[in-house]
Amino acid sequence: MAVSDDAWPELPYEAWLPTRDTLHMYMQIVGKVRLALAPMEPQWGQVPLYVTARGLNTSPIPHPAGVFDIDVDLIDHVVSVRTVSGSVERIRLEPRSVADFYADLMAALAAAGVPVTITERPSEVPNPIPFPDDVEHASYNPEFANRFWRALVSVDAVMKEHRAKFRGKTSPVQFYWGSFDLSYSRFSGRPVEPPADADVITRVGGDAEQSCGGFWPGDARLEEPAFFAYTYPRPEGIEQAQVKPEAAYWSVELGEFFLPYEAVRTSADPRQALLDFLESTYRAGAEAASWD
Repeated sequence: MAVSDDAWPELPYEAWLPTRDTLHMYMQIVGKVRLALAPMEPQWGQVPLYVTARGLNTSPIPHPAGVFDIDVDLIDHVVSVRTVSGSVERIRLEPRSVADFYADLMAALAAAGVPVTITERPSEVPNPIPFPDDVEHASYNPEFANRFWRALVSVDAVMKEHRAKFRGKTSPVQFYWGSFDLSYSRFSGRPVEPPADADVITRVGGDAEQSCGGFWPGDARLEEPAFFAYTYPRPEGIEQAQVKPEAAYWSVELGEFFLPYEAVRTSADPRQALLDFLESTYRAGAEAASWD
């Protein structure tokens, strides 16, 4: 497949929504394989996928039969199960139901000698359909999937540049398949006691004070791709902070700062616009929360 050199491609929400929703479920299945086998880490560090020069990857996953990884190539549109013994099983990314993709990936894992049992219910989505039953999501437009990956590549590079300046503890820049976003967090070093009624995701991920910035393709709550930033726990008055660039704003509904992807994509310097957003929102939270 020919690859565009557009580093910040257009990503119209409505046009690619069917592919977005299907790809989200495909990546949930891939991610849950890692979740089933990788040892538990703080803040769900064993869960995410990582941006590569061709798509997304699980990183090496331990298995009783030997280490393997799952590689998602969004240039040639192939998902590969690759083992240290040299086995490679491939699945084409093409229009097919989530149920069919689930069955094919489970079969590929078994054929490669690394069978895995995963939880079959999607995470962090409204009205989840178990993967074996999901024939509703069956759209895959290679062009839009590739555009999304190209946006991730550009965002990944800028986030890594911003991350490198922080001397404290940080997460890697990572792709969370549950919320379908690319993000990273800085930590103050102070623990947090999650609310008594917190779900398991919040109990594990929300046990430390942190500042997070990320990129999200949007959903029914915000029907456009956007960058987001928040400080947890939310400091009093942070919504009044002046942040950059001019298009950035505080969402009362979602309780976070947002910056439309389109505003960055069409700016004179997308890299600098995103750096300004990440830095100004971090400082707003750190100052309000009296970080060191």
